[in-house]
Amino acid sequence: MSRRPLCAALVVLLASPVAFAASGNASLTIYHADNDALFSGGSQGTLDAGHALVHETRALDITAGNHELRVGGLPATIDPEAIAVGFGPGSAVSVLGQRVMLANASANGALDGAIGSEVSVSTDSRGDTALGPQFSGELLGASDAGLLIRGSDGKVHFVHRYASVTLPADSVSGGSSVLLDVDAKSSGRSNALLTYTTSGLGWRAAYNATLAGGSACRMQFKPEASIANRSGRDYDGATIKLVAGQPNLGNSGPRMYSMAAPVPMAAEARKLPQQSSLGDYRSFTLGGAVTLPNGTVTLTPLYPAQSLPCQREYVIEDGGTFFPPKPNTNDYGAQDYQDRAIASTLSFTAPDALPAGTLRAWTGDRDGAPTLLGEGAVADTPKGKRVAVELGQSFDLRASRERTAFHVDAKAHTMSEAYRITLTNGGDAARTVTVREHPNRWREWTVASSSIKPSKQTPQLLEYEVPVPANGSATLTYTVQYTWSERDM
Repeated sequence: MSRRPLCAALVVLLASPVAFAASGNASLTIYHADNDALFSGGSQGTLDAGHALVHETRALDITAGNHELRVGGLPATIDPEAIAVGFGPGSAVSVLGQRVMLANASANGALDGAIGSEVSVSTDSRGDTALGPQFSGELLGASDAGLLIRGSDGKVHFVHRYASVTLPADSVSGGSSVLLDVDAKSSGRSNALLTYTTSGLGWRAAYNATLAGGSACRMQFKPEASIANRSGRDYDGATIKLVAGQPNLGNSGPRMYSMAAPVPMAAEARKLPQQSSLGDYRSFTLGGAVTLPNGTVTLTPLYPAQSLPCQREYVIEDGGTFFPPKPNTNDYGAQDYQDRAIASTLSFTAPDALPAGTLRAWTGDRDGAPTLLGEGAVADTPKGKRVAVELGQSFDLRASRERTAFHVDAKAHTMSEAYRITLTNGGDAARTVTVREHPNRWREWTVASSSIKPSKQTPQLLEYEVPVPANGSATLTYTVQYTWSERDM
């Protein structure tokens, strides 16, 4: 029978107490994460996404002499190779060694963790009835096929069908723990500092932009930090520092076990974060103690909400910035199209350093109720730089593109190509459409003629601002001429 359906059938005694008292004074440095599953209620269990550095103090009851001490309540997603435990200089307690016990709160993990221990099996009526309704012994192995158990008579029995398994009290752990080999000069309570890294914790920015009515573009801009905890444990009253930027961080693979799905949780009113530089990155230290329950997403302000000027842009773009190793004189690659939708974009100037995240744009409908216009990604953006977010495709605006001429003069080392772009507007308001073209047959080119003066021209870009009347159309025509030398061929 399959081991996986046994979650409901496993009978586990209460875990034995561990020798610590949680102090509730953890300090977390949480790094930016852009894994949607980490912030999604549809993904169950802990996730190997996100990255955090944790410092916390545990009050441990120590017995004099050399003995083993278990410190539990650690994240299920802890990195077992990145945990350090110390009692501070001058302490009467020395750590001689340590072993990390990883979380195994699943049917397969529980059975694997109980190998070598005494277990009690309730047999299935369809199974080996000769063993009786209850059978106990040492668990030697477990697989999808069944269990290998050594009975009190020394014989090894293969149990194929069974109803439930009762495991030892300390064989299953929803969180990880570390076993310390300590040598203490005296008995008493000592504070141990734990430092470790874990996945399952991550943050990203969440920006809400509510657009005001009227012809001028203005928005109420509300920046927040969205903090996800899928680590397998709660953090109560913690000090939180958020790191913005893209440091190289590694993860060692997925670790999952069943738990409640995350529920978005509003942050309590608190002081705004203190921003500072952290090497090549930015850090935001949250004000006051913060509680991050496991399986939740917490929102907390990054900056005060403020009113900002903005721009609504409608953009159609073709081609890329790649140039061939020699002039492309072949008569193909015209990239004509008909009735293509035009992207609707919201842009503004960053009022402060904006960490990467998602911007959601809102407006009021006819009844005044907020309506989502669209959302898009915001990259890490320094203060004063332009932010442009594509919200979706405009319903009323369409574009068609047609190549009208192509000519190559191999002897003169020249080539010309002409296009006509037609823009239509089915709406009741006039729009200006940004047309971005990338002449890429060769790196040496000039505009031979155009019906509208380019608004921007670089070696890789030709940009036009084309006014399109309400319920009307506009046409842009241009010709590009390429030149090269004999050695370029």
